[in-house]
Amino acid sequence: MVTQANALASVYARSLFELSEQAGGHDKIAEVGDELEQICELMRADRTFRELFASPIIDREKRGEAINRIFSNRITDLTLRFLLLLNNRGRLSVLEAINDSYIGVMQEAFGRVEVSVFTPAPLGDEQRDVIRGRIQSAIGKEPILHQFTEPDMLGGIKLRIGDQLIDGSISTRLKRMKSDLITNGPAAMRERIAEIIDDAGGDTGA
Repeated sequence: MVTQANALASVYARSLFELSEQAGGHDKIAEVGDELEQICELMRADRTFRELFASPIIDREKRGEAINRIFSNRITDLTLRFLLLLNNRGRLSVLEAINDSYIGVMQEAFGRVEVSVFTPAPLGDEQRDVIRGRIQSAIGKEPILHQFTEPDMLGGIKLRIGDQLIDGSISTRLKRMKSDLITNGPAAMRERIAEIIDDAGGDTGA
């Protein structure tokens, strides 16, 4: 069911993206994306507002009138009409999934990629710039970094790009060293240790 909901959200997101592109190119795409994100933030922050969008017991006509009152002259006509369309079709409950999908389509069109960065301690500006530069060089797209701290990490860094997790944490390296020692012997372990020593100068660990 989750896959079906994601597929549905992707269809709506793609349709909204195309309408935004026709209405004003990249500027309109970004504007609509900002509005969707702000609406989703309201849903996450305000339980009453979330219930207005998600509750199955609210009459659709009354909900549409409420949406008009709340958002008229506050968001673009395109975004408002999109919300009313979702309401008429009983799809407002998947708005957050639509927003996530829209962001992905938008970033792809703009040559960007969302990257989650996990480190044991917050990164400094210089470290972020280095990581951003290396990722851009590797994948040829501008990375939009989202930083998360995981104090339980021994050191190193983990990256999530889309569905792919790139784990460069020291704990993971140590597990690989143990596996290599068992399967390949001391030579493999020496190679792993050399890798860690080589990276030590730019380590992001505590």
